[in-house]
Amino acid sequence: MTAADMSLPPPTEGTAEAAARVTRAREIQTARLDEAGHEGEPVINAHLAGALLDRFAQPDADGRALLMRAGEAGGLTARGWTRTLRLARTIADLDGSTGILRRHVAEALIYRHTRMDAEMQFNRATAGAHAPV
Repeated sequence: MTAADMSLPPPTEGTAEAAARVTRAREIQTARLDEAGHEGEPVINAHLAGALLDRFAQPDADGRALLMRAGEAGGLTARGWTRTLRLARTIADLDGSTGILRRHVAEALIYRHTRMDAEMQFNRATAGAHAPV
C-alpha cells in the first residue's frame, strides 16, 4: 500500500455489501453458463477458455480498441490478453453489466499493471536476500 492509497477516502461499500456483490456475480456467471448449455459445470470467469471465452468475454468496440492499444504498446502477451478479458468479464459482472465496456477493460488493465509492478518490486527486493554469501 502506498501513501497515495492511504490518503484516499474510506470505501463507501462495506464488507457485507462487497460480499453480496461477489455472490451476485457468481450467480450471474452460473446462470450464463447454464443458459449456454453448460449447466452444472464448475466454471467461473477465471476458467473461461476457447469458445466460452470468445462467447462471453468480448468487450464493446471501445473496450476492444483499448485492449488493442495495450497489446500494441507491448504491455500484453497472448496470455495477458486472455487474463485481461477474464478479469474484465468479472468486473462487468460485479458492476451488474451484461456487456464488457471500455471502463471494465481499463480497470482490468490497471489491476494487471499494478500486480506486475508489485511482483517486479518484490523480485528486486528479494533478489539480494537469496544471494550466496
